Amino acid sequence: MERGGWWRAIPTESLWRNLGLVGVLVVLFVIGAIIRPDLYGDSDWVVNNMLVILQQAAAIGVVTVGVTFVIIGGGIDLSVGALIALAGVWSTTLATQSYGAGGMIFAALAVGTVAGALNGLLIAYGRLVPFIATLAMLVAARGLAAQISGKQTQVSGDQFINGIATTKVAGIPMLVIILAVAAALGWVLLNRTTFGRRTVAIGSNAEAARLAGINVRRHTLLLYALSGLCCGIAAIMLTSLATSAQAAAAELYELDAIAAAIIGGTLLSGGRGTIVGSMFGVIVFSAITNLFAIANLPTEVQNMVKGGIIVLAVLVQQIRFRSLTTLFRKA
Repeated sequence: MERGGWWRAIPTESLWRNLGLVGVLVVLFVIGAIIRPDLYGDSDWVVNNMLVILQQAAAIGVVTVGVTFVIIGGGIDLSVGALIALAGVWSTTLATQSYGAGGMIFAALAVGTVAGALNGLLIAYGRLVPFIATLAMLVAARGLAAQISGKQTQVSGDQFINGIATTKVAGIPMLVIILAVAAALGWVLLNRTTFGRRTVAIGSNAEAARLAGINVRRHTLLLYALSGLCCGIAAIMLTSLATSAQAAAAELYELDAIAAAIIGGTLLSGGRGTIVGSMFGVIVFSAITNLFAIANLPTEVQNMVKGGIIVLAVLVQQIRFRSLTTLFRKA
């Protein structure tokens, strides 16, 4: 192999991976057309179904943006589903709703950001392992949400919040637009700012980043606060979809978000990942869920398929990482 040739191949790796995910979406479409030709033969239904898939992926997609940053920075966040539930419950209490839509949105964003920052505080300054810190937050946030709501579903009475899920702009659902904006901002933050470069540097080698003058602790805290902010946004989106909030909401969202980031090319060991790849991962999982619903297959089978995809994606990552390490040593 030409010396340095593999370096030039790395920038195109994300492109090929994304094209592979597009191929997966095409395969899912073909499978759907074979299973239900009566539905897929209707072009209007196909377009509407594509919008449904994107709308279903919107909330988890916003969460995945924050989770992608955390994983690239060398961490993990298992608490995102619980933070969504806590932010949703807090924002739909009668006291919060008395302040109108602005108060509800502020409460959800503030609760998510503060809880995420607490994760970062425990990890960066308390020296807790991210897995342990965020797992503890998962349990605590679910418990607090249940305590606040009394284990009851809290109905949202605000028409503006409830209308977000039903509003369309130029035929595109508002939830999809929110996802697109979040993904675009995440892409800019990761690829065009110092914050993004520092995130990659810390995930690649935290000690080297510290010696280079980066405040690793503060940056880690900000990464988890960003993840919490995304959870607050997702809480408003889910509240709008269900016109209510409850402590059991967003269960297993942490699994879906982490899995979407992984199959999108984000390394679990940190230091590399893309927002575009993560969004493709989210859409793939949403398309699988949609296909299973169309085929009337049980949720249990769907979860088994997701689990298999996660294992396969991690195995592929490990093989690819070892190959690149070997090539680097030879070069």
